[in-house]
Amino acid sequence: MDAWDEPLRRATPSALLTLDGVIRCLNAAMASALGRPEEQCIGRGFADLLSEDQRISATSLVAHGATTKRLAMRVLEFPGAGAASVLCLVEARPVTDPASGERLVWLHSLDARHDLGALLIPFDLAAKAANLGLFMCSPDEHQIEWLGGEPALAALFPQASMSLSMVIRRVHPDDRKDVQRLVRSSAAQSPWIRSRFHTEHDGWRMLASQARHITLGYGGSERVFGVIRDESKMEERRKDLLAAVSAERQRADEIAAFSSALFTAATEQELQQVVLTRLAAAFGGFGALFALVDDGRLRVSSDAGIPTWQTDALLGQSLDEDRPLPCAIRTGQPQFVANQEELARCRLSDTSGTQTPPGPDVAVSITPLSPPGDQPLGAWAVTYDSQRPPSLEKLAFMTTLADLAGQALKRIRLQQAHVELSTAVQQSMLPTLPERLPGLEVAARYQPSRDGLDIGGDWYDAFFLPDGAVALEIGDAQGHDVDAAVFMGQVRSSMRAIAAHEPEPGTVLTRTNELLTTMDAPRFASCTMLHVNPRDGQVIGTSAGHVPLLHARDDGTHCIRTLPGGPVLGVLPDIDYLEETFTLEEGTALVMVTDGVVEGPGLTLEAGLERAGTLAGQALHDQLDAEAMADLILDAVAAVDHLDDVAVLVIRRA
Repeated sequence: MDAWDEPLRRATPSALLTLDGVIRCLNAAMASALGRPEEQCIGRGFADLLSEDQRISATSLVAHGATTKRLAMRVLEFPGAGAASVLCLVEARPVTDPASGERLVWLHSLDARHDLGALLIPFDLAAKAANLGLFMCSPDEHQIEWLGGEPALAALFPQASMSLSMVIRRVHPDDRKDVQRLVRSSAAQSPWIRSRFHTEHDGWRMLASQARHITLGYGGSERVFGVIRDESKMEERRKDLLAAVSAERQRADEIAAFSSALFTAATEQELQQVVLTRLAAAFGGFGALFALVDDGRLRVSSDAGIPTWQTDALLGQSLDEDRPLPCAIRTGQPQFVANQEELARCRLSDTSGTQTPPGPDVAVSITPLSPPGDQPLGAWAVTYDSQRPPSLEKLAFMTTLADLAGQALKRIRLQQAHVELSTAVQQSMLPTLPERLPGLEVAARYQPSRDGLDIGGDWYDAFFLPDGAVALEIGDAQGHDVDAAVFMGQVRSSMRAIAAHEPEPGTVLTRTNELLTTMDAPRFASCTMLHVNPRDGQVIGTSAGHVPLLHARDDGTHCIRTLPGGPVLGVLPDIDYLEETFTLEEGTALVMVTDGVVEGPGLTLEAGLERAGTLAGQALHDQLDAEAMADLILDAVAAVDHLDDVAVLVIRRA
């Protein structure tokens, strides 16, 4: 080996590079430091074989070393052959190939064993620039040494060198295992871990730490280096932000629930409850008031957060008065009263003076339920601490919700008018039962659908026949609208007209079906019809696809009687409806129902019939009359959870 090989015969990392940083040749120590076999290094850029954060430093070092008659030194971090990277103080100087005269750069690691601190200077500078603290520890020696970095972080540790056990004792018990794993980890670099650290003067601080394994100098000792970041202020900001987000989410949930409740309110009472229980909480107030216009005057209700003197001053106010609440309702313009003194001047009468009522200072926002130009409906008001009034955004959103409340109020009132009209139409179409039926008690009940929005198709009827018997019928026309009610009326009228000439129940249903199919009626109806002789209790019955009949006895028993007959009326032509004859004994009763009484989402038809029959038998056993029996069966309908309208017809033989 000639003199030119001498630079590469060193035991420490050494390499010859071209002026642009490409490796011409290197020794085994340099290949080991680069963490690659020699053949994979030759011809590669030296800086490219280092970590990304070292490339600028390496490129700069080579550039300085390529300058004639100059040398440069820099601490570089090499990947290393194991888990730990290697810190070396590297010198770069220009050299010339004696054979070819080519100028090269000689890179080689210097001996820094007597000044290991020099290797840590770049780390210290980088830590300070990033506001990080820098420490070093040796798990074998169980010591932690503070190296520098951010001075404020250095102040957290009373001594430059502390035992690992002393440091661990200052860590929150719940975080100690994470810190111990951080120090003892064999990984080249750990993830960031967060731990609570107790200081002598500042109490608990939130610190984030990361550790790396580094060898100090080629062939030197391995150490664990760590950086610390103080996240206490960041944690406080995070907690404040989370609290603010949580509060905003809760407020948003309250407003969403408020909006939903407005949509689902079915009566003015329910709407009032929604406003008074939810309004103040949704908008950060401490009191709410709800005023509706009733014959030109205000009908006022409030929650417990509104002082009584405020509510009393509003009761019965005319819509024409020049005061904030009537004015807001009348004009459709929201108003905001900034403090209690202004509120007192607005609310109190001329003879009351302007003395401010006792209590905390308040502000009031008043929001009408209808926009300008619409019919005045009412308004709501929210009271606040005058020092913390609502934002303009909240006031604007409150106007939107008030408009929704106004629409809900209009819907409720329109619905109520619809219900009243529907009920009147329905009741006008239901017959009046005969006042006296010798030997029989008859009672009927009708209840509209649970929503109360539509006219139903259920009906019942009872009337005398030419032969002295009593005709009893119950049925259910398809649909729940005005057309269904009209169709129901047509069916019931047709059956009465036919029965006046041909009283047998089977014949009545046969002729009614012929009429409906001939008319090509767009709907169908189920029906049960009975022909009852009051003198001997003989019953002739038939059914057109209707619910079975219940037969209850005074000993408390009952049976379910499925009558012969045929399909529902108005669907198939040329149907003959069969009949059955049986006897209604004294003290027994027949119960005729529509399906809404005995069938629903939570109850099968069989179970519903059994329950209704049991109730009827018990009523007879308790010596209740037909009226009480009908009430008892109707009261049980709530458990069926059915949206349909219902009808009950009870016939008891005395």
